[in-house]
Amino acid sequence: MPYWLLVLLPLTGFVLGWIVRWLYARFQLSSLEQKAERIKQDAVKEAEAKKKELILETRDQLLRERTQQEREIRERRNELQRFERRLLQREETLERKLAQVDKQAQTLLARERTLAEKEEYLGQQEERWIKELERVSGLSAEEAKRLIISTLENEARHDAQVILNKIEQEMNLAAEKKAREILIATMQRIATDVTSEVTVTTVSLPNDEMKGRIIGREGRNIRTLETLTGVDIIIDDTPEAVVISCFDPIRKEIARRTLEKLISDGRIHPARIEEMVQKTTKEITQIIYEEGEKVLFELGIHNFPPEGIRALGRLHFRTSYGQNVLAHSKEVAILAGMLAGELGADRDIAKRGALLHDIGKGVESEGDSTHVELGIELAKKLGEDQRVINAIAAHHGDSEFTCLEAVIVQIADSISAARPGARRETLDTYIKRLENLEKIANDFEGVEKAYAIQAGRELRILVNTDRVSEEQAKETAKQIAKKIETDLRYPGRIKVTVIRETRVVEYAR
Repeated sequence: MPYWLLVLLPLTGFVLGWIVRWLYARFQLSSLEQKAERIKQDAVKEAEAKKKELILETRDQLLRERTQQEREIRERRNELQRFERRLLQREETLERKLAQVDKQAQTLLARERTLAEKEEYLGQQEERWIKELERVSGLSAEEAKRLIISTLENEARHDAQVILNKIEQEMNLAAEKKAREILIATMQRIATDVTSEVTVTTVSLPNDEMKGRIIGREGRNIRTLETLTGVDIIIDDTPEAVVISCFDPIRKEIARRTLEKLISDGRIHPARIEEMVQKTTKEITQIIYEEGEKVLFELGIHNFPPEGIRALGRLHFRTSYGQNVLAHSKEVAILAGMLAGELGADRDIAKRGALLHDIGKGVESEGDSTHVELGIELAKKLGEDQRVINAIAAHHGDSEFTCLEAVIVQIADSISAARPGARRETLDTYIKRLENLEKIANDFEGVEKAYAIQAGRELRILVNTDRVSEEQAKETAKQIAKKIETDLRYPGRIKVTVIRETRVVEYAR
C-alpha cells in the first residue's frame, strides 16, 4: 500500500469523526433549545393560568366581602329602623304619661288651693280660740305649752320608773327562785362520792430488811429505780415503809407499782428493775387510755381523737386539793348536761366543754403555761367547737363569756368543787394563803395596797407614784413574783399585777 494512503486514511477517519461529533452536538443543541422553548412556553402558560386563577379568586373574595358588607348594612339598617320604632313608641308613651302628669298636677293644684283656703280658715279660728284661752287662763300659749309638757313628762317618768322597778323586782325574785330550783334539782340528781381517792405515795414493806435490798450494793438499786422513773425514794426510820416523792403523779404511780412488784417478786437488781419499769410503764399507758375511753363512754361522747383520750386518761392520776381531776371533770360534765337541759342550751357542747375544762392538767409540757392555756391549745389542735374553747378559757374568769354553755360550765365547776368534802383545803388554809400573798406584797417599799383576787390566782398591787417609777414598778413585780415562788406553796400559777396611776383632782369654786 502506498505511503500517502497510509497517512490519508487516519486523517480521513479523524475528519469524519469530528464532523459526526459536530453534527451530533448541533443536533443535541437544537433539541435542548427546542426543549427550553417548550419549558418556557409551558411556564408562560402556567403563569397565565395562575394569574387568571388568582384574578378569579380575588374577584370571588371581593364579591363575598361585598355581599357580607351589604348583608351587615341591611341588618344594621333594620336594627336602626327597629330602634327608631321603639324610640317613637317610647316618645308616644312619654307624651301620654306627661299628659296624665299634667292632669294630676292640675288636680293637685286645685286641691292645694282648697287646702290652703281651709288652712287659712282654721288658722284664723285657732288664733281666735288661742286668744280666748289666753284671756280665760291668764297664760300665754308658750307658757301653757311648757307647763303641759313638763307636767306630762314628769308624770310619764314617774309612772315608767314605778313600772320598771316593779318589773325589775319581779324579775329578780323569779330569776333567783328559778336559779335555785334548777341548781337544787341538778345537785340532787347527781350522786358521786364525797371524796375522791388520792394517789398513795407510801409503799409498805414486809420487813425492814427489804430496805437494804431496795438500796442495793453501794446504792445501785435505788439509783437505778430513781433514774428510770424520775422520782425521789426516801428511806428513813419509818418502820416497814418507803416514801416516794415526785411532782409528776404518773411517774409516782409507775415508781409505786414497780416497787410493789419488785418487793412481791423478791428479785431486786438493776436489770430486773429496768424490766419492771418498762412493763409497768406499758401498763400505765394502757390504763391511761382505758380510763379516758371509759369516761367518754359513760358520758356518751363520741368521735374523740386518741391524743385527747390520752390527755383525759392522765387526769386519772392527777389530784387538785385532794380531788381526783378526772372524777371532777366527769362530775362537772354531768352537772353541765343537766343544767343545759334545764336552760335550753346545747347539752352536747356543755358536756364536752365541761369534760375538757381541765384537760390542760393532763397535757405534758415543759413550759410555764397554765392548764387553761394548755387546754385551749389542745382543744384547738383537736378541732373542737369555738364554744368548747370558750368554756375552757373562761371557767376561771380569765376570758369573757361568749356563749351560754361557757357560763354553765363555770357554774357546774363551782358546784363540783364547792361540795362539802370535795376538796381538802380548809377555809382557814385558803384564807391564810391569801393573807400570805398580800403580806409578801405589802413588805415591799412603795406598795400602798395589795389584793389577792381570782381565788388567789392573781395578786393586784397599787403602788405610790411618787415613790415608785415606771421602771421600778416592773422590777417590783418581778421581785414579788420571785418572793412568792420561794416562800409559798400553791397550785397552778399566780399572776402579779402592779398598778401605778396618776390622779389629778381640782375643784371649781
